[in-house]
Amino acid sequence: MNSLTSGQRRYLRGLANQLDPVILIGKGGASESVLNAVDDALEAHELIKIRFNDFKDEKKALTDHIARETQAEVAGLIGHVAILYRRHPDPKKRKIQLPDPAGAPGGSGRKIPGTKPDSSKG
Repeated sequence: MNSLTSGQRRYLRGLANQLDPVILIGKGGASESVLNAVDDALEAHELIKIRFNDFKDEKKALTDHIARETQAEVAGLIGHVAILYRRHPDPKKRKIQLPDPAGAPGGSGRKIPGTKPDSSKG
């Protein structure tokens, strides 16, 4: 999966504010059953939160491991909560439209208030 830009990660963290953690990491750590649950949750929701009840000192490494194993992107790690994103492979089932990355064709990825689009572009 392509890496997220900082603007896209910020956007996803904003969306995640209203979400509750759907996965809890306990004494079992990132077991196969946890990885399967994360995979299923990402398939259903695209954006999820994972709460670390245990392994708090290893949360960064575990978050990276979980993301790698589930082909997800880490959108953020705030306190003891990780935010993971994986775009749904079926365009019809995608729930989240990421902002264009800065420098992408067709725009800078930024909107400046009070300005009008350049109408000279064809």
